Amino acid sequence: LQEIAASIVRMLSLTRESTEFAKRALIYSEADAAERCIANDKQIDAAQLEIEQTILTVIARYQPNTTNLRFLGAMHRALSDIERAGDYAEHVARAGVDLATQPQLKKYTDLSRILDVLVHMLDKTSKAVAEADLQVAKEASAMDDEIDELYQQIQRELLTYMMEDPKTISTAIQLLNVTRYLERLGDHLENVNEHVVFWLTSERVQS
Repeated sequence: LQEIAASIVRMLSLTRESTEFAKRALIYSEADAAERCIANDKQIDAAQLEIEQTILTVIARYQPNTTNLRFLGAMHRALSDIERAGDYAEHVARAGVDLATQPQLKKYTDLSRILDVLVHMLDKTSKAVAEADLQVAKEASAMDDEIDELYQQIQRELLTYMMEDPKTISTAIQLLNVTRYLERLGDHLENVNEHVVFWLTSERVQS
């Protein structure tokens, strides 16, 4: 079980790296960071399959008790959320490459802030899994609230740009998509922490 927890933490670490690469691709227009993010996503996908197989093997061979079975079930469900988080980081990185070829519509201060929150959220999520820390899982989950607020704020700002100047529509839609990817990434990390809470308390958290 410790090996599975460690593998989940390594997968979260890869997702953190992908999020950092996505930030560099989007905020600093680094094309090589986008390429590294895409390569990282392949590692995340491979890790998901490997850990999934390990979990199923442990369940089949050892018939774990209720507590251990809850851990295995929670981690199995967390896998798909971590994998999807990695996918969204990749989407942001790819969009960053496209946006770098166009005049910048707005400052990316708020997008940069969301990415910083996501990295911090990933650090806390890793800690929650590694240390079976209920309080840290709850703290990480709560961080998604700031991301949701920033998402709504950016959405309103971009809609204003589009209404005032139709020439901005194409770029604004791309930025709306990026913001949506980041918001979904946060949602998946919130889900991971809700799985951790279930593992540690047997209680389902209602988002």
